[in-house]
Amino acid sequence: MVIYGSGMKMLEMKDVSVVRNGKKILDSIDLSIEENESVAIIGCNGSGKTTLIKLLRGEIRPFYNEESPAVMKIFGDPYWNIFDVRSKMGIVSMDLQSRFEDDTTVSEVIVSGFFGSLDVFRGMTVTEEMISKAHDTAVMMGIDDLLDRTLDGLSLGEMRRALIARALVTDPSTLVMDEPMTGLDITMASKFRKMFDILIDSGVSLVIVTHSLEDIPDRIDRIIMMKGGKIFADGKKTSLFTSKIISDLYDDDIKVKHNNGTYHMHL
Repeated sequence: MVIYGSGMKMLEMKDVSVVRNGKKILDSIDLSIEENESVAIIGCNGSGKTTLIKLLRGEIRPFYNEESPAVMKIFGDPYWNIFDVRSKMGIVSMDLQSRFEDDTTVSEVIVSGFFGSLDVFRGMTVTEEMISKAHDTAVMMGIDDLLDRTLDGLSLGEMRRALIARALVTDPSTLVMDEPMTGLDITMASKFRKMFDILIDSGVSLVIVTHSLEDIPDRIDRIIMMKGGKIFADGKKTSLFTSKIISDLYDDDIKVKHNNGTYHMHL
């Protein structure tokens, strides 16, 4: 995998707010993530996690305040757009899988990552190099035997792997995943965690957005907690994954247990 630069911040946010219908969805966020750093962003529904992903995808922009302008830089660029950063940052979100047509093949899904599209449309120039790279990425994700299969014939786990391959086909330095384990059974979720650890070891930085401690790979140590549109806590998981802190985060009486590198929540 290609690693871009050194010491550069993948994400830098200063006093970033998002306002919808007069309500602050994100409230004065200060956040910095290094390019070579893997982190997990956790919080309950409505905490602001999804809004943060939409910011990264360029779907929304921060609230502008003349007195204190917000700063949001991606890979050091305050004037970034999603097309410029696509080669450095791959994003896999839950809503993406529902936006592809059922008769799209796995190969087409992966190749579409070169264009940031939802298919390979007429007029797009697909090179032999792209096809070869798509195959190599499919091999890495363990789905090379599925390249000719259409999406309506895939399991949920296979579909997720295809979307991750799509995000990785341009050799990004950072992979952002929104709730990647949702709907997976325990066995498949465990395989995904191990796969994410392998990606981190290969040099890809992961940003995983989730509501569950169980989803977080062993290699990720930094945890960013969100609550009510704000940063609730930011630190190492060994310090933050306690019953008291998690109970405060989710406003419930939760017991946290640690077993074989994985943290579990119990009511």
